Amino acid sequence: MASMGPPPLSFSTFILSLYLFSLLLRTTYSLPTTLGVTYFTPVPTTTQPKPPPPVHIATAISSLGFNSIRVLNPDPTLTRAFTYTNTTLFLTIPNPLVQPIASNRSMALRWLYVHVVPFYPRARITTISVGNDFLSASPPGFYSFLLPAIRNVHLALRDIGIRKISVSTSFSFINIVSTPFPPSSAEFQGLASDNLIKPLLQFLRDTNSSFLINIYPYNVYRLNSEIPIGFALFQEHPFNFRDDLITGVRYRNLFDMMVDAVISAMTAAGFVNIPVVVAETGWPSSGDALEVDANSAYAEMYLRGLVAHLKSGLGTPLRKEGVAEAYIYELFDDEVRWGKTPHERSWGILFSNMTKKYEIEFSGSDSAGGSRAFLCLCSFAVAVNIIRGPLHLLSL
Repeated sequence: MASMGPPPLSFSTFILSLYLFSLLLRTTYSLPTTLGVTYFTPVPTTTQPKPPPPVHIATAISSLGFNSIRVLNPDPTLTRAFTYTNTTLFLTIPNPLVQPIASNRSMALRWLYVHVVPFYPRARITTISVGNDFLSASPPGFYSFLLPAIRNVHLALRDIGIRKISVSTSFSFINIVSTPFPPSSAEFQGLASDNLIKPLLQFLRDTNSSFLINIYPYNVYRLNSEIPIGFALFQEHPFNFRDDLITGVRYRNLFDMMVDAVISAMTAAGFVNIPVVVAETGWPSSGDALEVDANSAYAEMYLRGLVAHLKSGLGTPLRKEGVAEAYIYELFDDEVRWGKTPHERSWGILFSNMTKKYEIEFSGSDSAGGSRAFLCLCSFAVAVNIIRGPLHLLSL
């Protein structure tokens, strides 16, 4: 007698299949990182060209394919230009306001009523950074104002009924992390480690917020002559790797190494699973006469490699989901902002006339999308057969 095929897939079996499929999917790849760009609103002067209108900035962000923008000095007219768009906004409270906000919550409310309340939720504001690299930009001892300011902004948001905007602050990797290699040995350094970092991490965990870090492989590369340029630029070569002998983890680019150093430092401080956001990253297209590696060719290689890496969904060796968001520094070169000196680095991805420096696809789509979709279908088929197989055997 001819053997019968497996029984039809019941509803309960189908649900089990979906569950197993989700488990397989999680182990296959993570979602790509949200990719954004930083923007500094130029201060109008009589000697500098008039900055682009905010609506042109919003159009440029959309045409470049970015999902998010980090505004380093928020301006209400710019925020208004992003209302009813799909672009998320990451706002930064300027460093000079940190101390006043720490001393008086009404100052936090005043800032929110100017920069957030008139636009939210029509403008998709998701994050507020209280200061930008405040530790490096402020006199010694001023770090004591940072956490009270963060808490006051958080409480002020609750006072006006907004609960979906996270509050944090950003740090410079070089100034806050002891060493990039080996990443497993990294710790937070300086006097602020116990007095600021640990209480901040506790706050971030309690409020489901992210740790914001400015990561510049260019700066670490310049400080460490033994780092190959290809390792810093995401170049794939047979011997282009570094092994962490403590964990046995192999690193193939400097960006992952720096991110994992941050993750290890948080773990050493007693905190795991706090999301990491790369608040700034990039490579200069020009610098002073001694900075031969600050050139447009290397800048394009870094950005192209970064985008491909973030789109892949591979994460880092220590965190498979990778960084939650990453922001390329910056939309325009400094000369568009206030006039560039001969020895100042240029980081922008657009020229002052809003034309592109590089032919890079920044959008969320990627060439691996088709293969990943096929992989998902295969995983689902495997899940169905794993579930149906035992049921079929039980029916014999």
